[in-house]
Amino acid sequence: MSAPLAHFGWFTVFRLGLVQACIGAMVVLTTSTLNRIMVVELALPALLPGLLVAVHYMVQMLRPRMGFGSDVGGRRTPWIIGGLAVLGLGAIGAAASVALIPVARVPGIVAAFVSFVVIGLGVGAAGTSLLVLLAQRVAEQRRAPAATIVWMMMILGLAVTAGVAGKLLDPYSPARLMTVMTGVAVLAFVLANLALYRVEGAGRPPAADSEAKPDFRQALAEVWADGDARRFTVFIFVSMLAFSAQDLILEPFAGTVFGFTPGESTSLSGMQHGGVLTGMILVALAGQRLGSLRAWSVGGCLASALCLASLVGAGIVGPGWPFKATVFLLGVANGAFSIAAVGSMMRLAGEGRQGREGVRMGLWGAAQAVAFGLGGVVGTGASDLAHWLLGESSVAYSSVFAAEALLFVVSAFLAAKIDARPRATATPRLFVEPAVAKVE
Repeated sequence: MSAPLAHFGWFTVFRLGLVQACIGAMVVLTTSTLNRIMVVELALPALLPGLLVAVHYMVQMLRPRMGFGSDVGGRRTPWIIGGLAVLGLGAIGAAASVALIPVARVPGIVAAFVSFVVIGLGVGAAGTSLLVLLAQRVAEQRRAPAATIVWMMMILGLAVTAGVAGKLLDPYSPARLMTVMTGVAVLAFVLANLALYRVEGAGRPPAADSEAKPDFRQALAEVWADGDARRFTVFIFVSMLAFSAQDLILEPFAGTVFGFTPGESTSLSGMQHGGVLTGMILVALAGQRLGSLRAWSVGGCLASALCLASLVGAGIVGPGWPFKATVFLLGVANGAFSIAAVGSMMRLAGEGRQGREGVRMGLWGAAQAVAFGLGGVVGTGASDLAHWLLGESSVAYSSVFAAEALLFVVSAFLAAKIDARPRATATPRLFVEPAVAKVE
């Protein structure tokens, strides 16, 4: 068995957080800025950017195969850098396709779909291997705070990129869009490469000759046969479906039932995101002193269900309900369960047979991506159906929130069934020794 690799120190975790921020910086312009330009400046149906975003999520079903590729090679950095390059090319292609649409609509739309496929491939390759690298090289007790740091840096990257690029895009023109998108993609790629410099080292040696070319389907079947891996996959899908389904209906609910203006509902969304950050920080600071990652996952899902039940009450009672407090607490609960789930993901990635970490992480990343791709469609579709069946908006929205609360209860049940203890029967893990040196 190979010697254990050194655990990462906090400085290295921050460097990997910068890589995650660079991934987010390229993605945010394609999923939000291009969305607005298509709908407002180009007067295209809102369904088009919605389908493009869904395509970029669905392509990430290939994450297990990408993770398998990095397992076979033994190193994650080439996959991260390669994924960033592909993502950057896709982002630039997406901007070019939007610039092409006013001139040649059909070729421009086709080019946009191809570009979003490329974006999905890049995100899948870079994101999967980045998470595996964190899972392999972060000590057990540091996983929740490390996940919080990486995700907070991603959110910071989203906010900074959106703010700066938004100012640079005014006044809008296709040429200015191409310049800004190219600049962001190149800058993000360079920063990420600098952050990754000598982080991984030699990595894990490739498989022995007898295992040099394992079969992907066999590897995936091995992972799926593991009860914990299978239950965790279903948990990720159900919980992230409930998490994402609320996003597109919360602001319309606030406007319809509580009379919020567009500005007020946008501020409400900011309040919810502030709650998410609070929940993440809570888990990072409290860590396992106040409960295991599994307990935080279960508790966060149940708390999310209670907050959604409170939104059901808000729809029934109306303006007298503590609506803003409920939304903030919903964000806290969502943040707590999501960061605990990421910490659990990092732990479980190393369980079972050595050399399957990438396949495991890819499987869970694919489950999350598909859930996010379906979440908006399911949430808005259920809302439209409820309005058609029930008529009154407050009752319709309340019924959807009730269904989402039920999904979170199911998620809590699934999380409780996942074994929180490393299994003695598993193949010895590569990075379990607690007394290894830190890498700064």
